Amino acid sequence: MERFLYKNSSYMEGKCVQIDSEFQREKCRKTSFVGGVDDRVSQLPDDILADILSRLSLKEAGRTSVLSSRWMNLWKHTNSLNFDTRRESHKHYAQRKLLKRDRRKYVKWVNSVLRSHKSTVLKEFKIRFPLNASGRNTITRWLEFALSRQVQKLELDIQNYYDPTEEYCFPNGLLIPSSCRASKLQPPSDNICIDHHPCMLFDFKSLKALSFKSVGVSDGDINFFLDNCPQLEQLIVIQSKKLSKPEICGSSLKLKLLELVDCCGLESLKLSAPSLTSLRVTSLDGLLLENVPMLVDVSISCEDGNLSIQHLFCLLSCCISQLQTLCLTLKRREGRGEIDELPKMPKLKKLVVVYRASGHENLIRLSAFIRASPNLVEFELQFKWFDALSRRDREVKDAIKILHHHLKVFKFCGYYGATNDVELLSYILGNCVVLEKIIIDPYFIWSCDKLQVEETARNNAKQKLAPQVPQHIELVIL
Repeated sequence: MERFLYKNSSYMEGKCVQIDSEFQREKCRKTSFVGGVDDRVSQLPDDILADILSRLSLKEAGRTSVLSSRWMNLWKHTNSLNFDTRRESHKHYAQRKLLKRDRRKYVKWVNSVLRSHKSTVLKEFKIRFPLNASGRNTITRWLEFALSRQVQKLELDIQNYYDPTEEYCFPNGLLIPSSCRASKLQPPSDNICIDHHPCMLFDFKSLKALSFKSVGVSDGDINFFLDNCPQLEQLIVIQSKKLSKPEICGSSLKLKLLELVDCCGLESLKLSAPSLTSLRVTSLDGLLLENVPMLVDVSISCEDGNLSIQHLFCLLSCCISQLQTLCLTLKRREGRGEIDELPKMPKLKKLVVVYRASGHENLIRLSAFIRASPNLVEFELQFKWFDALSRRDREVKDAIKILHHHLKVFKFCGYYGATNDVELLSYILGNCVVLEKIIIDPYFIWSCDKLQVEETARNNAKQKLAPQVPQHIELVIL
């Protein structure tokens, strides 16, 4: 029998929901499932049932309306509106006619739900669909709807690769003094374009999480959110062209998570946030970290050809000794020895290195990160190579001997079985004395021969690697 595994592949807090008297018409004791078995679920109070429905998708919650008249309107009181169809809509990216058709269907669906919705508060409002700026008025009305219901978590993801148009920008008309309250809104229209744009007043004090993807968010917008959202704990901005020189500073900030990713106009970032625990940035231009005593989780990119790894660690100098999780994205570099001298990271438990290269590079150099992290428990290498021809065999060099006493899990994504792969695995096996598990993921994204390359990698792992792995170490091949 083969020893290795082969695989193919909070409770929500919130206020009680007040339900209209119409929900009381069907008494719980009279409700039963088919077969005469008592329906104890329907005997629960309305606010508990509404909270249960909030954990389902909108379509699943809507289907419960056919169970009985007791359930007919319960879904309208869910405090979570998650309009996420990304998994369904991926196929539309290459089919623009279908995308245009389904965009109209998506808008109609969202508007229909908003017209029927009865809850006065929202824990979550999420839009995820490849929309474009031609529907800016409709998108703005959706934001108005969510803000008027004191939404706590707001996400707007309208990323659209294959139908690029003018960027939708967060509307300045919504950014008003936090002392003002919203008046009631008219139900949204099914039309993508709405002629008039009412000036509404909103209170942002309930917001705890903001996420924008492919939405124009400016430095001024960021300043407004920081000044008027005292409960804000998460701020995510991805692929915004307007962000330039934000300063996220304040001793009273409750911000715990910050992500500024792929913002092509970003020139600098000044950050002083005493509660911040997680930071993800893809541009290091002008990065200045000052007061981040709680920062333990960092994801950062070093793909700029003009930026050395030493400079990267210099930028992180104020927090490097306290980090527990670090994700580095590196680009292939010519030259040798530049990552040999690294500062110690005594508290680091998990390290992820995303290495973009052609495929022939010396991976042993990456072991410098392991040596700099004496208490490292989990190491994941994502080797994103693109040249299958460069992965030829050569003579394997002997692994250096520097013992590591805490690493238990090593995951290798992009494994092929070439010489440089073997050398790194030999180093791991020879030096990590408490290693318990090796995970091999041959996932390869760059080649037209993807399936063949991945199958070759799996065979190499079974034939070449498996015999080298000691019995007490679990080998998992995905």
